[in-house]
Amino acid sequence: QVQLVESGGGLVQPGGSLRLSCAVSGFTLDYYNIGWFRQAPGKEREGVSCISSSDSSTYYANSVKGRFAISRDNAKNTVYLQMNSLKPEDTAVYYCAARQGRYCSIYRGFYDFWGQGTQVTVSS
Repeated sequence: QVQLVESGGGLVQPGGSLRLSCAVSGFTLDYYNIGWFRQAPGKEREGVSCISSSDSSTYYANSVKGRFAISRDNAKNTVYLQMNSLKPEDTAVYYCAARQGRYCSIYRGFYDFWGQGTQVTVSS
């Protein structure tokens, strides 16, 4: 059974950092692309970042470029999203998603499997 479980969310002050984790089970992470998405209240779910299975190439939305970093540890079946210099507009529920293949996308329709999400709140 495929499962993705996000963790690491919480309340942080502006300028602070958080590291989200996406632990996967039921499949071998080596062959899967992973994307991170977020959804703020009243807004559509948007792509934040992704990492490819073939060469660990990464992609970032302009809104997070230079502040967020995605990485993967296939041995631990886990993908991470390091978030630095957080802003109030980063507040959202963050989701990870998976799809087998070589290269990732931050298009939400690309992914087959989704986690339940973890809340990130940036506020003073």
